[in-house]
Amino acid sequence: MEIKIAKGDITKIKIEAIVNAANETLSSGGGVDGAIHRAAGPALAEECAKLKTCRTSEAKITKGYDLPAKYVIHTVGPVYGEGAGREAELLANSYKNCLKLAKEKGIRSIAFPAISTGAYGYPKEEAAQIAISSVKEFVSKNPESFDEILFVLIDSENFDIYKKSLMVSF
Repeated sequence: MEIKIAKGDITKIKIEAIVNAANETLSSGGGVDGAIHRAAGPALAEECAKLKTCRTSEAKITKGYDLPAKYVIHTVGPVYGEGAGREAELLANSYKNCLKLAKEKGIRSIAFPAISTGAYGYPKEEAAQIAISSVKEFVSKNPESFDEILFVLIDSENFDIYKKSLMVSF
């Protein structure tokens, strides 16, 4: 199993599951969330409405609908500065809970965006370190659970930050 970094559009990745940096209502928002909802089509919003809500660091799963991915795993990352000093723990749990849910569903490949670094204001370098270390910790405890874990970053800045964080963490 290898953890990889890619620059691109997560809605175009051919992988079993992609992660959505969702909001608590699971309704279409901006950034990655809005892009996933637009690409998946209206059936995603209908299924999300049935799930009702998702609290910070929880993970919920839906079908991928019109996406190349079979599933979308929705997680709500913390808003930076609004987590009572627990932002790092909450962000780490967002990644771990996505992986836990994927493992429970038998999903072998998963792609993550940079959770909480857009509108939620998490500092990108710190978020990347938390993301990489959380995924590595989960994989070390569950070494046979995944074939591929991918971080898909839309822009060069995030791509470079995640690439550096991945190299430093070895």
